[in-house]
Amino acid sequence: MDGIIPLWKPKGFTSHDCVIKIRKLLRTKKAGHTGTLDPEAEGVLPICLGKATKIVPFLTETTKTYVAEVSLGTATETEDATGHVVEQRPVNNRPSQQEVEAVLSSFTGDITQIPPMYSAVKVNGKKLYEYARANQPVERPERTITIIKLDFLGFTGESSFRIRVICSKGTYIRTLCVDIGKQLGYPAHMSDLTRTATGSIEKQDTVTFQDIANAAEKKEIEKILLPITRGLTHLDSIIVDGKMKERVLFGQKLAKPDNKPKTDPFVMMYQGQVLAIYQIHPENDKQIKPVRVFS
Repeated sequence: MDGIIPLWKPKGFTSHDCVIKIRKLLRTKKAGHTGTLDPEAEGVLPICLGKATKIVPFLTETTKTYVAEVSLGTATETEDATGHVVEQRPVNNRPSQQEVEAVLSSFTGDITQIPPMYSAVKVNGKKLYEYARANQPVERPERTITIIKLDFLGFTGESSFRIRVICSKGTYIRTLCVDIGKQLGYPAHMSDLTRTATGSIEKQDTVTFQDIANAAEKKEIEKILLPITRGLTHLDSIIVDGKMKERVLFGQKLAKPDNKPKTDPFVMMYQGQVLAIYQIHPENDKQIKPVRVFS
């Protein structure tokens, strides 16, 4: 059973919960998710099965698309709706759409974020949420992330509005919502979050736990599985012939091809089949070497 389950994660489940549930439904041990999604969020969470688990780090690196609700006037310790309130201020004059859009435009491109205290980012081998729960102060490291696109979707209340975010790996949408609020002059938190896409896998591609259970009962799992190639669409590919196929499957180093790939790493393909993921050799740029082999 090799491929990608395009799960629509329901609210109330951690990403790890989803992996465990799918392992039980499909009676398999080889499964892994492709990027943590908050328990109270819902949305696209690709789960890789079998040989597809080899692409987990590459699919994790893809861009993500979210729809989030920003609520002004209240800040929480977790930066979302689940945490205790730490600051409040009445929103007597709601910002106009033009004011919100001007602030959103200032957040596009490469920006720095400080991860929330209630997150799994590690500092000195310890997760930030462990420091938070123990009430221990710790300096949080800044990180650079990329906001590719940030759109205003409309007001949802007197002090809340929705945004659509296309961003790089490692972006905390909670923190983005808080920072947007600060720019507008108010404490804020993220009151709702939905991930609508991971790479090229979108909402319309997804299945529910019930869909998976039904497919397993009918022994038709292959009907809901996406091919491994679907998780690698962001990487360039090189087509090889039958002779080269054997060398690739043996994991051999090869001469760098004349048709230089546009990405590094890149995918080695034979008749629509993923053979391996290769990269330019870090010590010899005239060679390529395997990163993952799907033998």
